[in-house]
Amino acid sequence: MKTTYLTQEGYDRIKAELDDLKTNGRPEISKAIAEAREKGDLSENAEYDAAKDAQGMLELKINELEKVLMNAKILDETQIDTSQVVLLTKVKMKNLKIGKIIEYKIVSESEADLKSGKLSVSSPIGEGILGKKVGDIAKVITPAGTIEFEILEINID
Repeated sequence: MKTTYLTQEGYDRIKAELDDLKTNGRPEISKAIAEAREKGDLSENAEYDAAKDAQGMLELKINELEKVLMNAKILDETQIDTSQVVLLTKVKMKNLKIGKIIEYKIVSESEADLKSGKLSVSSPIGEGILGKKVGDIAKVITPAGTIEFEILEINID
């Protein structure tokens, strides 16, 4: 499993989700299975099958989150080099095709959230601007075609 780079905030969010699934999700699923079991013949009990499927999905999610946390490396934002675009830097750039200025924080896949301005390092734009410096033009291949971005600023929140 590969290392997942996280901020402390991202690590804490994943840990809280995992704790919730273990303390609330498991008992809820167990209760649903017990209620379905009480309804009789398990071979023809769709509620029982659905509850068992939900239990399998819950355990899979718990397992995935545990793996992420086990292989997580928490990055210290105060130690980030802002001379180029790297994980955890905030990048202000201009879309040269439409002239629009946009700003994103480059984060790991598990922390990405475009609504809050957090762009995944493994997204087409994230990969395309990684390693660029202020003044560089990044040619990014997206599903909508090639877009050029001029890097205007690189900093830390």
